[in-house]
Amino acid sequence: MKPVTVFGPDFPFAYDDWISHPDGLGTLPDAAHGSRVAIIGAGAAGVIAGYELMKLGLRPILFESGQFGGRLRSQPFEGADGVIAELGGMRFPVSGTGFYHYVNLLGLETAPFPNPLTPAAGSTVIDLLGESHYAQTLEDLPPLFQEVARAYDAALEEGASFTALKQAIRDRDVPRIKEIWNPLVSCWDERTFYDFVVSSEAFRKLSFHHREVFGQVGFGTGGWDSDFPNSMLEILRVNATECDDHQRYVVGGVEQVPRGLWQHAPDKITHWPAGTTLRSLNSGATRAGAKRIRRVSPDAIEVTDSWGRNDTFSAVLVTCQTHLLTTQIETQETLFSQEMWMALDRTRYMQSAKTFVMVDRPFWKDKDPVTGRDTMSMTLTDRMTRGTYLFDNGPDKPSVICLSYSWMTDALKVLPLPVEQRVELALSALAKIYPKVDIRSHILGDPITVSWEADQNFLGAFKGALPGHYRYNHRMFGHFMQSEMPPAERGIFIAGDGVSWTPAWVEGAVQTSLNAVAGIIAHFGGTPASDNPSPTDAYSTRGPIRLSA
Repeated sequence: MKPVTVFGPDFPFAYDDWISHPDGLGTLPDAAHGSRVAIIGAGAAGVIAGYELMKLGLRPILFESGQFGGRLRSQPFEGADGVIAELGGMRFPVSGTGFYHYVNLLGLETAPFPNPLTPAAGSTVIDLLGESHYAQTLEDLPPLFQEVARAYDAALEEGASFTALKQAIRDRDVPRIKEIWNPLVSCWDERTFYDFVVSSEAFRKLSFHHREVFGQVGFGTGGWDSDFPNSMLEILRVNATECDDHQRYVVGGVEQVPRGLWQHAPDKITHWPAGTTLRSLNSGATRAGAKRIRRVSPDAIEVTDSWGRNDTFSAVLVTCQTHLLTTQIETQETLFSQEMWMALDRTRYMQSAKTFVMVDRPFWKDKDPVTGRDTMSMTLTDRMTRGTYLFDNGPDKPSVICLSYSWMTDALKVLPLPVEQRVELALSALAKIYPKVDIRSHILGDPITVSWEADQNFLGAFKGALPGHYRYNHRMFGHFMQSEMPPAERGIFIAGDGVSWTPAWVEGAVQTSLNAVAGIIAHFGGTPASDNPSPTDAYSTRGPIRLSA
């Protein structure tokens, strides 16, 4: 059976085929070679776009106000070798084939992520309403959990022709995808995920407690209740493209991907000499963060960094979160239409918090002499920790526990708290689930935590589209198609997972960065490879359905 990939469903385009085609992404006029393109943000979208633009003969100049890598942030524990906490993206579905193109290009190793009820986790404990259930598979749980899982599968079939949609995505059958997906857009744009669940025939037959369990635990990566207010379209995309299944992590840290591309010399490159890298084109380091963007002539946009350095560029790609264009970067208003500003400003970001500790060894694999069970397990709970993940670095080697991974209200509960207090709250919650386990006695070094909404360079973790936001997303995603825009709005592009249809997944950042690359090729008068059509070629026939104003 063909695999499911993130092939649409809104814009079913084979990005993986496009970037791996032997003829490349296109060609630019000789006069454009060496032209400078400013890239705001050195996360996945910015670095990948810069890498591909460099190969085409342009000179990408990257600006970064925070930490290189953006939300692909792998923070090492002090005093240990190779022991890291993944503060941002940490699990990557194999359906994200665009992202894995670059992982494989760099020769990085991946391994199955220890999600609940997977072999990689070993065992899972689900603790709800003060009662704990130990399981290795779904079948090990009480019937109520299996009823919830079956009900959600039935709801997806009833409300979204789910099996047929996934088969069309597997087959890369564009007409069939559009036939199924486009009516769903009209039906579910203005309705919430919770509405989808409670209005389904399958869940109407069940109790409120079943819906409560689904919200607290869910299936796949964990509970879904933080997404209940979101547009159902956002959840359908995740389910249909298997973003919540078959996930892996990058051994040694995902930050290796942007840092590796920064220093990678491509085999084929135009204009620049062999051995050229993004790092060398940027004189070894990124510029400081962008503080102002304005047009200074019909063909030039000026970017000012935080030290007051002004430089002009033939094009600009903005990959930072959209709210920074009105809160951190003085952006000339006429660079975007008022309709686009509405979309950029109305983008809603979700909160997220993680707290990690390093421990002396993977002690959770010790067997309880009475029950024969693991001493501790991957844990889903309604307590403050919500999700606790265990990362085994090998026998008798320092390992990592993500004590708490939480979203929205649960993340806000700890927002003002220092890391030590966050750890204490997590240990207190876990002690109620594992009263015989002394986690504290295994902890080494200092803990690590993050709240993305408290970082002025992010103001939130990832987009969570509300009902009625489809039109906003349509404007942002299609912004790379600039031929019909007024001249004053051309030459500045946007990318990032928040611009994509699949926020919170790095594949969305990859795809929108590649859209921007296609748009920049067109902006410089370039042409796509004859046997390798680009997103700009496909958009008129495959682009997302447009809803009425």
